[in-house]
Amino acid sequence: MFALADRVLRGYTRVLDALSGICLAVMVVLVFGNVVARYALNTGITVSEELSRWLFVWLTFMGSIVALRERGHLGTDMLVARLPAVGKRFCLALAQLAMLYVSWLLLTGSWAQMLINWDTEAPVTGASVAIFYASGVLMGGSGIAILLRDLLRTLFVPLQEQELVMVQESEELAALGQHGGDQPKRS
Repeated sequence: MFALADRVLRGYTRVLDALSGICLAVMVVLVFGNVVARYALNTGITVSEELSRWLFVWLTFMGSIVALRERGHLGTDMLVARLPAVGKRFCLALAQLAMLYVSWLLLTGSWAQMLINWDTEAPVTGASVAIFYASGVLMGGSGIAILLRDLLRTLFVPLQEQELVMVQESEELAALGQHGGDQPKRS
């Protein structure tokens, strides 16, 4: 069951990675094109600022989903690392429950804002402002799915001790771990 969920989540996050890359490329083209148009042609791309802002929000939320699935968020494990395995498992489950609640709040709040702003048009593009809030719906729903899978795995699957800590202490240590390097020992 968890193997199927892992494959689905891996495919989903690959799609989000690709979409994030497209958002970033479009943002670069819009902002650079707007700068060139202002200086060279004394005009500008009117949708550039609004569309770039929306793309940045979508990019941020999609990247957060990928980081949540890959456990790439930074944090500190100073206390949790010193606990026995049972304490680590308890803290992990508690953290996952708290994040599920926050994801639920994000989902319901974004959904409400999306419905409220369904008929509101953006000032420049004229697009529905609900598109902007849909990014929160995507993040909240995806976060709930990922965290439920992780919580069930925490509760019902025997995990190795390093899997019981869900944050990375630093980006450098995370990069070393991804490339198969030995992580330095903490004193």
